[in-house]
Amino acid sequence: MEIGVPKEIKDQEFRVGLSPSSVRVLNDRGHRVFVETAAGLGAGFSNEDYQKAGAKIVEKAAQVWDKSLVVKVKEPLKAEYGFLNKEALLFTYLHLAAERYLTEALIESGTTAIAYETVELADGRLPLLTPMSVIAGRLSVQFGARYLEKQQGGRGVLLGGFPGVSPGQVVILGGGVVGTEAARIAIGMGAKVTILDINVERLAYLETLFGSRVELLYSS
Repeated sequence: MEIGVPKEIKDQEFRVGLSPSSVRVLNDRGHRVFVETAAGLGAGFSNEDYQKAGAKIVEKAAQVWDKSLVVKVKEPLKAEYGFLNKEALLFTYLHLAAERYLTEALIESGTTAIAYETVELADGRLPLLTPMSVIAGRLSVQFGARYLEKQQGGRGVLLGGFPGVSPGQVVILGGGVVGTEAARIAIGMGAKVTILDINVERLAYLETLFGSRVELLYSS
């Protein structure tokens, strides 16, 4: 199979669909991988890294979008809709619930698209979505703490407090993967943490995880 890896064009997106090590595995199994030039620079991978792994570097996006399988990170943007076609298999994060125009473009083009976030294991776990949820949860508190700083337009709250001053309060809506990871970071920063969830069983699990360090509330 010929596999194309385009450079991500979404603002502030530095990831790439395949790492050189992944390319090497595919190459060893008889597949041919085509990588758009500079596609991996944001993630720390040079064109030479991909070439050593067996990939062919191409200059234009069209040269990777015309392959049997296109592997991306984020959903196609409007500038990429023209590349969609019924012969292609697209593998990427899509999150179509919030992307009506992309959904319509995929339907009209006839592209077969598999969203990372919908891939399930036999037990219902989401192996491709979970790592991103872990990162999102941890970053949420990091960014929140940043924008509580006075010079960032916040109220000048230090989440961990200090002797004589109470710690900041963090309220987390939902105790799933994202919420659990957000709680880990907030607790580590010394904040007073409250988690609300509608699932009593999940709250019971969180109690075994965090004990008295978190206030757990059932939300109706």
